[in-house]
Amino acid sequence: MKLLSQLRSPAVRDSLGIGVAVGAAGLAFGTAAVAAGLSPAQALFLSLFMFTGASQFALVGVIAGGGSLVAGALGALLLGARNTLYGLRLADVLGYRGARRALAAHGVIDETTAVTLVQPDRESARTAFMTTYVVLGGFWVATTLVGALATERVSDIDAFGLDAVGPAIFLGLLWPRLREGGPRTWLIAGLGAGAALAATPFLPPGVPVLLAASAALLSFVGVGGRAPEGVGPCERSDGSHGSDASEGARP
Repeated sequence: MKLLSQLRSPAVRDSLGIGVAVGAAGLAFGTAAVAAGLSPAQALFLSLFMFTGASQFALVGVIAGGGSLVAGALGALLLGARNTLYGLRLADVLGYRGARRALAAHGVIDETTAVTLVQPDRESARTAFMTTYVVLGGFWVATTLVGALATERVSDIDAFGLDAVGPAIFLGLLWPRLREGGPRTWLIAGLGAGAALAATPFLPPGVPVLLAASAALLSFVGVGGRAPEGVGPCERSDGSHGSDASEGARP
């Protein structure tokens, strides 16, 4: 009965939807990777072990443009640096230890972080994280393989618009926080987006994203001992629960 209840919960429902929708974008990566000169096996390896879409696309983009593998890898690492910040937050929220913590670290990406932080308690957060991780990861790897093997027949990946799926889903997850967060949240979001857009023509891939994150420092201005605005309501390590403006909001 407990398993049935979990399967019907909003955490599982939202995670399944996000996992399937975003995981389907692996088709675009598999196609782009092979078109850039990678073999299907190499594309599959990246999706299995790298498992962070933006960094994967950055890597194959550099290779496709004639850049070196070292340059592509450095760009991918820079773009993936934000996952370290996600991990610091999720370590407290999920409370995993030992081998489970090491396994969970592999699944820390934009989508798993977003769906986890809007959950009301630790149990729901863990359910949402693992469901998103398993479903999205499974679909991402499977569709990467399909896209890689079908590259000879489907060469124009832009015609499918799959690269827009991930950003659209993530924006949908952020919308409740923007809607209920107040003027400060809108100011931070606007400054972050503006900084990224202004820096994109001049800086290497990945740097504008990190630069945009500096706008979040405004959330610490004048908050005193209160948790920064926008921090999720999940249970903290001391067993207490946060109470910010985003509590109760779901994607």
